Amino acid sequence: MNGIIEIKDVWKKFPMGKDRPGFKEFLVKLPQFLSGNSHSYFWALKRISFKIEQGECIGIIGKNGAGKSTLLSLILGTIYPTKGEIQVSQKITPLLELGAGFHPDLTGRENILINGVLLGLTKDEVMERIEAIIAFSEIKEFIDMPLRTYSTGMYLRLAFSVAIHTDPKLLLIDEILAVGDEAFQKKSKDALLHLIKGGATTIFVSHRMSAITEICHRALWLDGGEMRAEGIPEKIVEEYLRYSG
Repeated sequence: MNGIIEIKDVWKKFPMGKDRPGFKEFLVKLPQFLSGNSHSYFWALKRISFKIEQGECIGIIGKNGAGKSTLLSLILGTIYPTKGEIQVSQKITPLLELGAGFHPDLTGRENILINGVLLGLTKDEVMERIEAIIAFSEIKEFIDMPLRTYSTGMYLRLAFSVAIHTDPKLLLIDEILAVGDEAFQKKSKDALLHLIKGGATTIFVSHRMSAITEICHRALWLDGGEMRAEGIPEKIVEEYLRYSG
């Protein structure tokens, strides 16, 4: 198999907030001040290295602030590593901010066309798939209404439906299975499994451990910006839950 993504000793730092620290923050940082090691930045990621092969689904777990979103942003290329190297050999379809290209004054149908093209399809390809996209979203009766009239759930259903109908080869997913009600979540999971089994390489970030064990071939556990463990999803999830509990 060919390596689709390679992360080589990646570090990422961000500047600290410019506001004066509160009392608790001051106490936490006091040892740094006393030792002379105080810095105006913090390391969000440290010593991250792994490789993702063609067709793999990798789950990334960790508490809030562990560095998961930073890692996804680095892979997507919206930010760059402070140190290290990231190689990505295929076009990425990000399911991070669903409907990022949607316009509230356009109808659902018009937004399908625009978003489908933004995600790499031709206009003709979008038109060939538009009825399947609408059917999957389950909002046919509202499809010719302006997007600003949609509920959040309707908006996300439509955005998700467009994204999975664009033949993605490399997916970045952040908690996408929370879209819609329980029945739609199951349909979404089944659609993702179909893509993965069809060879789509996938990076899946979630706090839902059942989804990690059901969908992923391998799991990575981030803790405090560092990779604490990597391996079989069931084993990594068990370790993480024991540690977190």
